[in-house]
Amino acid sequence: MSTTLQNRGLADLGPGAWKAVLFGFVLAGAALMLERPGLSDHGLSDHLAIAGLLTADSFGSAIERDASTTPDKNSAEPFGMDTEPVLAGTLPEKWHRVKSDINKDRETVAQCRASQSCPPPAQKLIDLSLEGAGRSGRAQVGLINRAVDLAIKPASDERQWGIPDRWSDPFETILSERGDCEDYAILKYTALLEAGFPKESLRIVVWKNRLPNEDHAVLAVRVDDQWLILDNRTLTLVRDIDVKRAIPEFVLDEQGVRRLVSNDRMRKLPS
Repeated sequence: MSTTLQNRGLADLGPGAWKAVLFGFVLAGAALMLERPGLSDHGLSDHLAIAGLLTADSFGSAIERDASTTPDKNSAEPFGMDTEPVLAGTLPEKWHRVKSDINKDRETVAQCRASQSCPPPAQKLIDLSLEGAGRSGRAQVGLINRAVDLAIKPASDERQWGIPDRWSDPFETILSERGDCEDYAILKYTALLEAGFPKESLRIVVWKNRLPNEDHAVLAVRVDDQWLILDNRTLTLVRDIDVKRAIPEFVLDEQGVRRLVSNDRMRKLPS
């Protein structure tokens, strides 16, 4: 899930803007405006583009926050944002299929726990979920996160499957030992469920990276009233309020797919 954004630079300014810089006061204002890269030209991956779910005006300016708009650590959603449901499109379709596959894989794991016979991928999933045995909270999450990251080698869907975008179920990822960002997130989601974490405390988050400019998927887990971000690009657990250069877009969980929106926008919507 990686697609390059096109940033607006100085070359995009019209003649009027260049004339404006001749004036001292206008120059200061123009400089402030040019500090932020533009968000209007999004090169989205297919499942976001087809769904027609992303517009910068919806939430882009609200997420690029400063210290005065730090998310509430007790927020029910990552990044202190509100959500609105996304009921149709390619992204909900993909997540609905993956959720069904996760349930099937977990049923196989349940059968393993009740008997001596266990398929290799099911046993591996059990082993991953037990990495944090005897620990709790952040320590348990950290051990499971590390185990999953080390169990998979990063590989793009194009390289692995010959198609731009494919979401694998946990067993498929375990068997191939390869995957991209959403495959890591899906396996971590399932391993934490098997470890006993409640569904309400887990979210797969799709966000827009700023550097590099691309779509990315991570897992968010709520521990001790804090949302921790599990990113396959680092073994470090990072709090949502410490994430930089990213625009959160969607959360995926048992409720389905929901768009993350600013609190102010939700308050303006009719009840």
